Amino acid sequence: MEEKRIHFDDQISRNKIMSFILMAVVFIVLVLIIYVIGSLWGKVDIFVIFIFAIIFSIGYLLFSYYNSDKIAIASVGAKEAKGSEYKQYRDIVEGLTIASGLPMPKIYVMSSKQINAFASGRNPEHAVLCVTQGALEKLDKKELEGVLAHELGHVASYDIRYMTLVSVMVGMIAIISEIFLRSLWFGGNRNNESKGNAVFMVIGLVLAILAPIVVQLVQLAISRKREFSADASAVKFTRYPVGLISALKKIKTENEPEKKISKAVAPLFFANPFRELGSTHPDINKRIAVLEKM
Repeated sequence: MEEKRIHFDDQISRNKIMSFILMAVVFIVLVLIIYVIGSLWGKVDIFVIFIFAIIFSIGYLLFSYYNSDKIAIASVGAKEAKGSEYKQYRDIVEGLTIASGLPMPKIYVMSSKQINAFASGRNPEHAVLCVTQGALEKLDKKELEGVLAHELGHVASYDIRYMTLVSVMVGMIAIISEIFLRSLWFGGNRNNESKGNAVFMVIGLVLAILAPIVVQLVQLAISRKREFSADASAVKFTRYPVGLISALKKIKTENEPEKKISKAVAPLFFANPFRELGSTHPDINKRIAVLEKM
């Protein structure tokens, strides 16, 4: 019996829908924890919580968002890809931007023997693309094209903007939970007249402890879905899944030492740069299996 094929547009649409569902889960948890804690503390206290959450999470993350390209490039010590030795790299990116309709991003190279790449920037007009020296040396033209098309898929889908929004909500949940737990530790329940609220208190305590863990797991699941979508976008741009499949197989078998980079930028990479943090990216075998059906 012939195996059912997967169309890249269906794969992109399916993963986007699942990403929105997972994002809705984060939003529901945020509303639930605010409601429970607000019921225990009263209107004035919940207003204070919102002020702290907005200042610390949204303020910080918006700064990171608007400077995401500069922060990512600086954190890995990448240099701009200038000179004749990077002609093929530039030519491939130019060809992909024509195929995808995207503006030409700034392109960079980072010093690492691993096969890897990442894209960053708040929108296509402010995007940057970076590959490792190992990718340029070990991948042939079609393989490199597949990897770069994957990264441009992130740019086309505004994944940095999307993940920043999710990070804002996850950050707010973490801050609200921390404030609530510290208030219990230092001050106890401020709503002393309502001892009958013991059940609400237990629910609030459980939510405050578990909510940050749950939403972080959901955030990682969203990240994995965006990787599958970017793989499908790469096939859409190149019409040649074999190049990306071959690049993933090379990554799977390579045994290069890990480069010291910030774990905060690990989700941006084409392949997880930290072998012990597999949860930020889908399993390579699963990515290959899906691509082989396209």
